[in-house]
Amino acid sequence: MPYDQDLAARVRDSLKGTPGLTERKMFGGIAFMLHGHMCCGVINNDLVLRLGAEGAGAALSQEFTRPMDFTGRPTKGYIYVASGGTASAAGLKTWVSRAVAFAESLPPKPATAARPAKPRHRPAG
Repeated sequence: MPYDQDLAARVRDSLKGTPGLTERKMFGGIAFMLHGHMCCGVINNDLVLRLGAEGAGAALSQEFTRPMDFTGRPTKGYIYVASGGTASAAGLKTWVSRAVAFAESLPPKPATAARPAKPRHRPAG
């Protein structure tokens, strides 16, 4: 199932002007990275937030949230927010702001140099 393009556009708008922001396709959806760290994203129709273990634990007591269990096991520090929690602009902004605050608390990742291509092994003969 493709990710919700409308929700992704709304997240993108709420992040407009945030320094150090990039986008990356991830988990079959879109991830918004802040200084190299995943901040939030959209998978299917859900908002994905990285809030850290403590922030995610607290957020799970709120309506429309559940653990991120993309692989069948909960991913520590990440949650899903269903569409009911992101229907209003204010609700979306509140959730995204929490993820931005967490991502900004992390040290920036160093830039990674592109890896050189591995030589192809050709069978002898």
